[in-house]
Amino acid sequence: MSKLRFEALKESSSRNRILIEEKGRRSELFAQNVFNEQRMLQYLTKDALSSVQNAIFSGSKIDRKIADQVAESMKGWAITMGATHYTHWFQPLTGSTAEKHDAFFDLLLDGRALEKFDGSQLVQQEPDASSFPSGGIRNTFEARGYTAWDPTSPAFIYETTLCIPTIFVSYTGEALDNKAPLLRALSAVDTAATAVAKFFDKNVSKVNATLGWEQEYFLIDKALANSRPDISLTGRTLLGHSAAKGQQLDDHYFGVIPGRVLSFMSDLEKECIKLGIPVKTRHNEVAPNQFELAPVFEEANLAVDHNLLLMDVMDKIADKHSFKVLFHEKPFKGINGSGKHNNWSLATDTGVNLLSPGSTPMKNLQFLTFFINTIKAVDTYEELLRSSIASAGNDHRLGANEAPPAILSIFIGDQLSRVLDELEGVSKGKLSPEEKTELKLNVVGKIPEILMDNTDRNRTSPFAFTGNKFEMRGVGSTANCAKPMTVLNTIVAKQLIAFKKEVDQLVEGNGLKKDEAVFNVLREYIKTSKRIRFDGDGYSNDWQKEAKKRKLSNNKTTPEALKVQTSAASLELFESMNVMSEVELRARQEVEMETYILQVQIEGRVLNELVYNHVIPAAIDYQNIVLQNVMGFKDIYGEAHKNIAECQLQIIEQINEHMSQLKQKTDTMIDARKNANKLTDSHKKATAYAKNIKPYFDEIRYHSDKLERLVADQIWPLTKYRELLFIK
Repeated sequence: MSKLRFEALKESSSRNRILIEEKGRRSELFAQNVFNEQRMLQYLTKDALSSVQNAIFSGSKIDRKIADQVAESMKGWAITMGATHYTHWFQPLTGSTAEKHDAFFDLLLDGRALEKFDGSQLVQQEPDASSFPSGGIRNTFEARGYTAWDPTSPAFIYETTLCIPTIFVSYTGEALDNKAPLLRALSAVDTAATAVAKFFDKNVSKVNATLGWEQEYFLIDKALANSRPDISLTGRTLLGHSAAKGQQLDDHYFGVIPGRVLSFMSDLEKECIKLGIPVKTRHNEVAPNQFELAPVFEEANLAVDHNLLLMDVMDKIADKHSFKVLFHEKPFKGINGSGKHNNWSLATDTGVNLLSPGSTPMKNLQFLTFFINTIKAVDTYEELLRSSIASAGNDHRLGANEAPPAILSIFIGDQLSRVLDELEGVSKGKLSPEEKTELKLNVVGKIPEILMDNTDRNRTSPFAFTGNKFEMRGVGSTANCAKPMTVLNTIVAKQLIAFKKEVDQLVEGNGLKKDEAVFNVLREYIKTSKRIRFDGDGYSNDWQKEAKKRKLSNNKTTPEALKVQTSAASLELFESMNVMSEVELRARQEVEMETYILQVQIEGRVLNELVYNHVIPAAIDYQNIVLQNVMGFKDIYGEAHKNIAECQLQIIEQINEHMSQLKQKTDTMIDARKNANKLTDSHKKATAYAKNIKPYFDEIRYHSDKLERLVADQIWPLTKYRELLFIK
């Protein structure tokens, strides 16, 4: 065992202890560090509270004087909680969050000091925009950008800083973040869904998109992680032979949580609860050292903020427990990767989940309306929805027999399939009394039986209906949920607008009753969106062939998937819904292409260093030891016994063959990378990295992993899978 690996394992062992979980009710701690409605009731005047609530509910602007009152109250509360600084907390196009801290401190003209925080500092700030990705919207010498307060997501205190969730826009007004388009998409789906919901309940005045994410992640010992340059720099292992025991016994899934991990989880949950993140579920996942955390459903914007905050908190809590969190979609070869399932639904301000079957025919007609329109929206924009989850890390899961495949399809289960089939068979036009009766009995009457979890789960389905929500299972574990949620809510809003228009035309132009018009439109949608519905094995070759016949996209790499973002249909969609302009769309595509290039480029450079600075030197060292052994045999026995060292000679030859191939493949990969870097078009460059460079990674890994099997354990320089993957 190499000295570096020995020291890492030694440090790990010294920390291998079980800490006792503190007792206490989580409900008493919930949102302790959040300036939520309860705090606002305590600190704001009646007028200020009303203004903030109106901003949250209807998007109305907050008057500057009111903003000053809110800021003063927020500052007073924050200081009592121990805060010394404040920051506008935003989501640039890096995929993570950003913050610049300013102290509650200023000087008066007479030199006296005071704590200061007013409405102007609350509502708007001006961080430097030049170094954040902009996709060409801003030149590097154009530094001005603005963050603007988002009152729909409450401020919170993390450590000693008051964090104010904000959007981030350029000097010329374009969104430079992921939150602004999400807020626009949520506003669009609110307007469209409310208009349709009023068909069934005139009291509905607002519809919120809800989101419940499931965060999967790996935990490994921090000392061991630091001993691996690939984990430190790329978040995953670029080399490493599979351990003899992996996940094949299925003994880790839902198993007993290791003591060290349970202690980490307990501290994490307490911090999350204080920050208002309603974490509820924790368990072991399929792979060794893989775990999952899931919260209670929330309004989508808040849920997105909470997921990003959670990932930051996880890193800090893990560090205190001598762990390293791996969010990468595929940190280890040969075992399951990690996703972030997005469970999405629509809820009215009257307390109704629009994707939950009801107890009356009218409520079930409402359910069918939103259910079928969602299916229709996904069918129309399946390629765009696929693009929203594209990334270099996620390419390792999608289309590689990891849940789910790259082909977008929808699973609804046998029972709902039969319901739609029966509805499809109803005659078009005005319904006879007999048809109305039969419809209510045979179709709508069955829906009350559709309860949560009434169907089996299909882990190969990218978009599955699971009782009262749709589960988007392809989102990667590192992803910002804002991206897929922006696309999903936009396409559903667009579809609902089209649906209402068609229904209104049938009622006003053809004289149909409202429910008859709704049934007629839904019936046509069932027919025209049938290709997207698939309940079988998404991994099978037969499905790939069938999907091709159905003309469904199968974009397995990020460069392929991102092309659709600036298609004519995509540009029309986002511009017509006022979610993103053409400039913003093209900028995002450019940023995501560039991010893909840089991530693969970094992995290629790290792989090069590992091969030349770690693997080949270790292989040569061991080869020299074996050569000395062979020479010793010859010195003792002479040529008469030349076959006595046959085994050692075979090892020498095998090491030499794999080293030769390793160097050749690495050098070829480097040359391919140099050629790709000469390209100026980002899409061509990204495609070159996907097709001409990335394939060498597996070939290089193959020969390195073979050497790992041949070289003595005490000489091999990299911490092995068997050491990384099993927490004691």
